[in-house]
Amino acid sequence: MVQGIFEAAIKKHASDISLHPYLDAYEIRLTIMGESQLYQVIDFERGKQIINNLKFRSSMSLSEHRRPQTGAMTIRNGVYSRMASVGDFLGREAVVIRLIYQRTSDLNEYFFEEQLNLILSKAQNKGLILFSGPVGSGKTSTMYQVARKIGQQVMTIEDPVEIFEPRFLQLQVNNLAQMDYPAMIKATLRHRFDALIVGEIRDEETARNTVKAALGGHLVLSTVHALNAVGVVNRMLSFGIKREDLKQTLRLINYQRLIPTMQKGKSKVLFEQLTHEQLASTEVDNTKISCDWSEKLAECLQKKRITEDIFEKFKEG
Repeated sequence: MVQGIFEAAIKKHASDISLHPYLDAYEIRLTIMGESQLYQVIDFERGKQIINNLKFRSSMSLSEHRRPQTGAMTIRNGVYSRMASVGDFLGREAVVIRLIYQRTSDLNEYFFEEQLNLILSKAQNKGLILFSGPVGSGKTSTMYQVARKIGQQVMTIEDPVEIFEPRFLQLQVNNLAQMDYPAMIKATLRHRFDALIVGEIRDEETARNTVKAALGGHLVLSTVHALNAVGVVNRMLSFGIKREDLKQTLRLINYQRLIPTMQKGKSKVLFEQLTHEQLASTEVDNTKISCDWSEKLAECLQKKRITEDIFEKFKEG
């Protein structure tokens, strides 16, 4: 049954599978192109059995039912997953599985080839390139594609590792072993590498060490949660990073969304981009998406690459 759920999700190219308790049953839902769709309702005991199966395969504790847990597993060749579980006050567990599809670099995944080329151009120089966007917008996939093109020796630090890439040295955060983001970033600086991928900047210490790595003459790619490109600057400032250090290190900010196209089941990435040169003249208190985003989205509509409904849904980012 578990394998059947996976096969159905992969066939529909779902980004997430969720199992949530509902009264005396479990709802299984698939997230497809950002929309949650009901796949199946099963009885409560069968739901618990499926969750235990998934937790075992993801190297998670079967005896823990309330505290949040995370894990990862390979579903099949080219499809990987990371899993998160949490229990409610009754001890009923809810599970979300993120599906990670192994892909090679493909310019057809982007609406505008020149946007990806800008990232590749900026990545030729040392410094910091940041990515932002909602969960499931393809940030990790973009970072990996960029790193594959510009680096022979690439190191990654993630929590957990999302994409298996045998050419990279991939490190996974393990807080119990005192291997958190800051400690691992410090350790990587003793090694020679062409690019460093830091899965997420989520606190002040990680932000400081990431910027320090960039100041030390390394190319660093990382993600920051924000609602647009300018919001990334504000988040970094809120983490205590000096504006001058940002000016020295930050080469490019990319806010991205995975947008459904007119081709059924297919999505492509659209970026809002803020370059090092534009940072000096940009008001960081502006909370709106840039005009360039709206113009490019309008161009996609004009060329009939997206629908009117999709344009309205994504025009504000």
